[in-house]
Amino acid sequence: MHRYLIRRLLQAGLVLILVSLVGFAVLHLAPGGPAAIYAMTPTMSAEDLERLTRELGLDRPVPEQYVKWVSGVLTGNWGRSYRDGRLVREVVVDRIPATLVLMVSAFTVAVGLGLFTGIVSAVRQYSLFDHLLTFGSMVALSIPTFWLGLMAIYVFAVLLRVLPPGNMDTIGADFALGDRLRHLILPAATLGVVMVATWSRYTRASMLEVIREDYIRTARAKGVAAAALILKHALRNALIPLITLAGLQLPLVFSGALVTETVFTWPGMGRLFVDSIGYRDYPVLMGLLMLTALLVVIGNLVADLVYAAVDPRVRLS
Repeated sequence: MHRYLIRRLLQAGLVLILVSLVGFAVLHLAPGGPAAIYAMTPTMSAEDLERLTRELGLDRPVPEQYVKWVSGVLTGNWGRSYRDGRLVREVVVDRIPATLVLMVSAFTVAVGLGLFTGIVSAVRQYSLFDHLLTFGSMVALSIPTFWLGLMAIYVFAVLLRVLPPGNMDTIGADFALGDRLRHLILPAATLGVVMVATWSRYTRASMLEVIREDYIRTARAKGVAAAALILKHALRNALIPLITLAGLQLPLVFSGALVTETVFTWPGMGRLFVDSIGYRDYPVLMGLLMLTALLVVIGNLVADLVYAAVDPRVRLS
């Protein structure tokens, strides 16, 4: 186990280094840049633009900028935002709670509905419900997140006027849990719908494989109740492959949150990422990129460890 953890940590370090190299190169070699944003300001003279470029260190070679950025990250200094001069660490940390609330809510919706529909679909294979679920899953997987979000706003906020169209709280109002939950319903449901389809299909396939095993037939022959047979015996083993899915879903949830937060003006990391692209705010973009990569690496590692803990047949060495 110890050797496995050490090896995985070394691999994680290598992955983060590669992500930082590629991300830094793509951002700095792409057309335009932070100076181009300021160049569009009518009052910005050529001398001021040159001075600003020099102060930001953008006149230095890209490899030198990368070394300076890495040395700062290793000492806890992520740099300062080009947009407002705030510390990148503070800018990113301020947005983490909002994104976590959205991701956890959407993930809870996806797992809960996905497990329920997947189990029922497997137990009633080839039934009308199974066919409808299969059709609905294909439709949900085919719908773009931004379109689904816009349609949800149009139906529930514009036509029915039962839910707010965006933001995290009512503007100008004091914090209230009920108000926060009302604002959370649409973005969490939009982000969770696509994941529901994925979890439902994986649960159905895993359950179908398990309920055909000999020990399930034996338990059924002994008179074990149907509910106990499914929930206690079959579901426990069917969940094992889904642990890996949970680890792989983390980056997909964040990428979906990026679009969902933009559509619903949710003040999280996804919205910050889109705004930072528009302002060519390289330090903030690199901070978000590395934080996302770190979460993906940790998610995959935790999934492997939980998989080994749940399934005694798996040995980590």
